[in-house]
Amino acid sequence: MASEESDGDVSTPGEGEDWNKWLIEETERFESEKRQLEADVSRMKRENAHLKGELARLRAPPQVIGTVTDRLEDGRVSIKSSSGPDFVVHISEGIDKENLDVGDRVALHRQTLAVLETLPSTKDPLVMGAEVDSKPTENYSDIGGLIEEVDELRSTVELPMLQPKRFEKIGVEPPKGVLLVGPPGTGKTLMAKAVANATNATFIRLIGSELVQKYIGEGARLVRELFQLAQEKAPSIIFIDELDAVGAKRMDVGTTGDREVQRTLMQLLGELDGFTPRGNVSIMAASNRPDILDEALLRPGRFDRIIRIPLPEEEARLKILKIHTKEMSIAKGIDYKKIAAETEGLSGADLRALSVEAGMNAIKNKRVKINYKDFTEALDKVKNRLNDAEISEPEGGLYY
Repeated sequence: MASEESDGDVSTPGEGEDWNKWLIEETERFESEKRQLEADVSRMKRENAHLKGELARLRAPPQVIGTVTDRLEDGRVSIKSSSGPDFVVHISEGIDKENLDVGDRVALHRQTLAVLETLPSTKDPLVMGAEVDSKPTENYSDIGGLIEEVDELRSTVELPMLQPKRFEKIGVEPPKGVLLVGPPGTGKTLMAKAVANATNATFIRLIGSELVQKYIGEGARLVRELFQLAQEKAPSIIFIDELDAVGAKRMDVGTTGDREVQRTLMQLLGELDGFTPRGNVSIMAASNRPDILDEALLRPGRFDRIIRIPLPEEEARLKILKIHTKEMSIAKGIDYKKIAAETEGLSGADLRALSVEAGMNAIKNKRVKINYKDFTEALDKVKNRLNDAEISEPEGGLYY
């Protein structure tokens, strides 16, 4: 006979079935359901506690960000809050007081300003983006000519990084900063990259105009964070391109923007004064207009070494042409010496443009090799472009 069903989901045994066996099975089923319900209740209690904690966190008052400026003997610390004033406050329990150093960013209670937790240091995205992630691939063989200039740069920047003990034994401090000056396209940035490659140093490059900010104090903060990043990433090389954008001579009168540029310059001067070269961090800069740089930048103790990068001579132009065309398909019999002699006044960047333009001529004429005619036509285009640039440039606007 089919089993009969009573109220609910509980079923009773049919005729001839074992009641004891049925009761045992039902008891086991109820026990299993009980355990499942107890597990659900425990899970819901945990979720409820988590939601209560999240609600309490959202209802909590906002915390104030501050910076530790000093540690006192009684265990308290001096804090400069984000709102401006300095305060002497207590440190909450649970914070490792021994690892709390001057300069650390901390979160403060809104009412008591007690230190609640330490915060990770943050740097401006512009400063973090200045670090070149991949190691520069350029090396000294990519530099045509400039033999004396490269030797001087290597002895000033590379040698202190690779052999700092030699300076310690003699008791000589290496130059704090190296300034490369010369016309555009002569290889100043290329030389900095080659040094970074030879020393396996972190290469941090920033253009001077990027340090000029809209709001008061922002440029000075960028300079400060730039030097902090270099110390953290040591060994490293800071390369400030177009230094004249932020290092121009200070004037007695000017607009608010001019005064902000001067504040940034003063911060840079202060960082160079407080910076002690130990072979871990080197400072390099480049400028096309050294005549407008502030005298305070050029005095001993800041940019100690000034290396002038001239336009390449004929022999250097020959080397540069061969460097830029070594991967190109060149027809046999090309007279590089003749081309080098006809390119007087061109910089290394101009010679690179000449090589690319010659290759474009061959491509347009559906040839697989570059001939001498391609170079002559390319040279005319490059010279015409340079002549147009000189006409549009105001008098005295170029370094040369």
